[in-house]
Amino acid sequence: MLLCLDIGNSHIFGGVFRNNKLALRFRHATYSNITSDQLGIFLKTVLKENGFDPKEVKMIALCSVVPSIDYSLKAACKKYFKIDPFVLDHTTKSKIKFITKNPSENGADIIAGIIAAIDQHPQKNLIVVDLGTVTTIAAAAKNKEYLGATFIPGMSTAMNSLQMNAAKLFPVQINAPKKALGRSTTESIQAGLFFGHLGAIKEITTNITAEVFPKNPPLLIATGGFAHLFKHEKLFHHLEPDLVLQGIKIAYEAT
Repeated sequence: MLLCLDIGNSHIFGGVFRNNKLALRFRHATYSNITSDQLGIFLKTVLKENGFDPKEVKMIALCSVVPSIDYSLKAACKKYFKIDPFVLDHTTKSKIKFITKNPSENGADIIAGIIAAIDQHPQKNLIVVDLGTVTTIAAAAKNKEYLGATFIPGMSTAMNSLQMNAAKLFPVQINAPKKALGRSTTESIQAGLFFGHLGAIKEITTNITAEVFPKNPPLLIATGGFAHLFKHEKLFHHLEPDLVLQGIKIAYEAT
């Protein structure tokens, strides 16, 4: 079995691949002070509770955008699984050609998503929108060139900002409201978060298309924790929630 981990700012998103299929998905909140023991015990427990034998894990592959827990995570893999994990980053060999100004700044999660998107949709121009703590909008050309990305605050980040900076506003459940005009504070926040994000994604992807894909429009692919909210908006060609995990797997298998 291959255990893949996507270490994000809010959650650790994990998956177990067995016989080349994703057999288990799980999440754990990301804490900057989490210890290797906490991580190791969690990983072994979540496997056991879902009917998997931790001893069957032959490799652990991961990508991370949270440097503060990287040491603990690697230590957990070594202590609890006796495995030195594969870590995907900008130095990982792949079929992607980076033409950004500073390749070392390319986020590992973006790289993983692009690797998977190119593998699943060859010979296509691509825009991959990953809706997490940060919403990243990344572009890759059909010749496998990674062109760059645009960042905006994710939906939960925007909600937290409202709560912190406006005395009478409070956290709400993030959903996809049917109407843009709220009739209560809760509805108003929900509408602003959803339709504001929808409008931003439409505007940014339209401009990226005009800038780099004027003659051959790209496929728009959504992934990340909030991607499902937009499944009825006819904005994306594909919703692929496991894109980053798939990319980690592909990158590891190519080594």
